[in-house]
Amino acid sequence: MGNREDLLASATRCLQEKGYGRTTARDIATGAGVSLAAIGYHYGSKDALLVEALVGAMGAWGESIGAALAAAAEVDDPKERFVRAWNAVRDSFAEHRGLWTVQFELLGQLDHLPGLPERLAAAQKDGRLGLAALFQGRAEAADTPEELARGVFYQSLLLGQAAQWLIGPELAPSGEEYLHGLALVSGDVLGGAAG
Repeated sequence: MGNREDLLASATRCLQEKGYGRTTARDIATGAGVSLAAIGYHYGSKDALLVEALVGAMGAWGESIGAALAAAAEVDDPKERFVRAWNAVRDSFAEHRGLWTVQFELLGQLDHLPGLPERLAAAQKDGRLGLAALFQGRAEAADTPEELARGVFYQSLLLGQAAQWLIGPELAPSGEEYLHGLALVSGDVLGGAAG
């Protein structure tokens, strides 16, 4: 790897291990085996480098969970597929704890991190469409209000599950709990039979 890639790998490790606020430019440079000046040369600033590292780590999580959800997609029964998918998401948090900790850490600091709100906002729509496709076990569909609505639903459940897991892994809802809640809420809201 070159200095640029070494810096990115070091920044990713630092984010996972120390979080955003406790990571220093020196931590990153030392981990990459380069000078502090290399950060400015390749990325402009420590914050810009950390944003790149965060976006890359989110992509890696997306690929990881995509593989797990692809396995769940092979299940014909939609209820069982839903349960397996949510259990796979919950189980992914242990491997990617640092990523989720950093994301929640940064929510309160978005106004102070140049470029991050824009990067996250730009990725949000694509993320919603991707989640809608993944959880339904099919290829990504066209950008329609229906697909975005599905994505909003899945994204909201995902963030809630992640927050509960970070508070205590035993608190994160299982796929079975989500399915039961979905049946109850849809019955309450839509007037269908609750299960």
